[in-house]
Amino acid sequence: MNQYETVFILTPVLSDEQMKETVAKFKNILTDNGAEILNEEAWGLKKMAYPIEKKSTGFYCLVEFKAEPTVIKTLETGFRRDEKVIRFMTVKLDKYAAQYAEKRRNKLGKKEEA
Repeated sequence: MNQYETVFILTPVLSDEQMKETVAKFKNILTDNGAEILNEEAWGLKKMAYPIEKKSTGFYCLVEFKAEPTVIKTLETGFRRDEKVIRFMTVKLDKYAAQYAEKRRNKLGKKEEA
């Protein structure tokens, strides 16, 4: 299994509940296909560098997971079919990026405890 990180931007017209439902839908796609979710972060409503579909802001979400390469195609097909998703990018992490991501998770976990 490889380690991946996907970031997707959801349209800003969604309510908080709709945004959480959409994120849960994509997490379910991953877990139904045998992926192990390592981390999930909702970065919230952010201003984008340039307008996409006449929108200048969007809800940013990051999901780190371990999965087989075939799962990525299923996930990205789901992103393309969902009109709530403006942009997405999935990256395979090499061993150094995976180590950095683990340090980052541990650092965020310590901040939340404090």
